[in-house]
Amino acid sequence: MKSKYEVFDRSRLRIRPLAERAHELTLERWLALEDPTPEYSHPELPEVAARLVAARQSGAARLLMMGAHVIRAGVNRHIIDLLERGFVDHIAMNGAGAIHDYELARIGATTESVARYVRTGEFGLWRETGELNEWIAEAAREGLGLGENVGRRIQESDYPHRGLSVLAAAYRLGAPVTVHVGIGYDILHQHPNCDGAALGAASYRDFLIFARAVERLEGGVLLSFGSAIMAPEVYLKALAMARNVAAQKGRSIRLFATAVFDLAPIGGDFRRELDKTDPGYYFRPHKTILVRTVADGGESYYFCGDHRATFPALRRAILEASL
Repeated sequence: MKSKYEVFDRSRLRIRPLAERAHELTLERWLALEDPTPEYSHPELPEVAARLVAARQSGAARLLMMGAHVIRAGVNRHIIDLLERGFVDHIAMNGAGAIHDYELARIGATTESVARYVRTGEFGLWRETGELNEWIAEAAREGLGLGENVGRRIQESDYPHRGLSVLAAAYRLGAPVTVHVGIGYDILHQHPNCDGAALGAASYRDFLIFARAVERLEGGVLLSFGSAIMAPEVYLKALAMARNVAAQKGRSIRLFATAVFDLAPIGGDFRRELDKTDPGYYFRPHKTILVRTVADGGESYYFCGDHRATFPALRRAILEASL
C-alpha cells in the first residue's frame, strides 16, 4: 500500500563543507592527562572507585553510559586511559557522541552554533560529517554494530587527531562502544545519504551488544555521565532482558553498583524515589538508575558537577584505589 503523505525531498538540500563552518570547540578544549582540572571532591567517590577496581579483578562489567556533552567536556584522554587500564570495558553513547568524536578526530574541532546556523537553514548540513552515514550503511551490510564500524573506520583512517577518538581507542582495545540513536535526533538524519533501515539495523545490533554486556553486571558497576534519557531507558530495557534470562538459569543480577554523574541537583535522599507531584520525579537517571534497578540489593551513588571536573576526579580516585 502506498502512503498518502508526501515526504521531504532531501535532494533539494545544499550541503556545505566543514571548512566553511565556525566551530565552537577546538583542540585546546581537550585536556591532557597531566593538565589541571576544576576541583571536585566527594566522600563517596572512593567507594565507586573501589567497586570498579573489584569489578576489573572479578571480570564483572564496567559500563560507562554517557551523553555527548562528556565528549565536549574535553575528557577524551581520561576516558581512553580508563579503557586502556581496563577500568571501563564497555561504553554506550548517543548518536551525537559519535558525531563529535568523528569530527574531532577528522578536523580537530567540533560543535556548531545552533542559534546561528538554524536561522540560515545550514545547521547540521556539513558534507564531511555525512560520511558517517556511509559507514553506518556499511555496518548494516556487514553485520557490524554502529559504534564498532565507526571505531574501526576512524582507527584505520589517516585523520590527524584520531588519537583523541574514544571510538577508535575502544575498537583498538576490543572494548565495545555502542551507539543508541533515535531517528530524527541527529544531524546525520538530515542528509540525503541517510538510510533509515541501515541506521536502525546497526544501532539495534548495538543495543543487543549492550544487553549482552549487562548480563555480566552482577558484581559490576554502571556509570552514567550526563544522559537524561538514553542511558536510563536503554539500561532499563537491557537489564530486564538480562534478568529474564538469568532467572531461567537460577541466577540473579542484583548485587552491583550504579553511579550517576550529572548537573541536576537532587533534593533530599537520592536513594529514594520522589513523589509524582515533584517535577524531579521525571528525572529518569534518579528513579531508574539510582532507585528502582538497585532496589534488590544494589548500591547507588550520585555526583553533581561539571563533567570536566567529575570525570578526572573519578579517574584519580580509581588510580588511588588500585595502588
